[in-house]
Amino acid sequence: MDGYENMEAKKKKTGIIDVGGGMRDVFAAGVLDGFLEKGISFDYGIGISAGSGNLTSFFAGQYGRNLKFYVDYAFRKDYISVQNFLKTGNYVNLEYAHSTLAGSFGEAPLDYKAFERNIGEYYVVACNARTGETKYFEKKDISLDCYDVIKASSTLPVVNKPYVISGVPYYDGGLADPVPVAKAFADGCDKVVLILSRPADYVRTSKKDSRFAKLIQKKYPKAARELCRRAEKYNRSVALAKEYEKEGKLLLLAPTDCFGVDTLTRNRENIRRLYAAGVEAAGNVPEEFWIR
Repeated sequence: MDGYENMEAKKKKTGIIDVGGGMRDVFAAGVLDGFLEKGISFDYGIGISAGSGNLTSFFAGQYGRNLKFYVDYAFRKDYISVQNFLKTGNYVNLEYAHSTLAGSFGEAPLDYKAFERNIGEYYVVACNARTGETKYFEKKDISLDCYDVIKASSTLPVVNKPYVISGVPYYDGGLADPVPVAKAFADGCDKVVLILSRPADYVRTSKKDSRFAKLIQKKYPKAARELCRRAEKYNRSVALAKEYEKEGKLLLLAPTDCFGVDTLTRNRENIRRLYAAGVEAAGNVPEEFWIR
């Protein structure tokens, strides 16, 4: 076999990105369950915020696990409530979600052994609250019953206090790299499936982010700066994704209708509708974008 044939024989690397979006990311949960039904897998994955939890279940092969968090656990006061905020300063109790529920003896334990056996590369995005820098946690940073990187990636400013790992406070990965398309291709992916939790033509504005940034500006000025830049980074990265899509290197999956579901919206009927839309979208992925 000559050099050219060796290059042709080289296995292609296909990646998947789940950008998160709070309760809206039940759309991605539906997409990922649709993939599991079809036996579709990927060589590489990046999860941000809620997307990090979704992809962890997906890499563990746990069909239906994510949906429980959206339609059942999220309605519990122990998980999301004003009481939590008044007691701890955290409206979303990430310890309850990713330790109490997800731990070995919880109601929805992660199949850690299956996750560990999966040979795919795996990254979780967070934002260093002190420096504003992007942190790409790796698979090796996750261990049995220690899912702190998911908590760090899912920590919304103001809604929650920064999550501390090894003395470093982190905020939601969406502040740092909200749509890590460039990262995936820089890491050698030939093709990428990108899951958004808003319609593909959605243009993000910084109005709400700027208000929240003012509330963390004094203590975490560099994180506040990144929060103000999030809309710009999101819009630029989605535009880049669409360029890759034109080249046939990327497939963008996004809901056409979010059914009124937003970051912290809790309406079971609408959440289930958005999940079903995700399952349906999974059926439209051509074989060139996945591996078995």
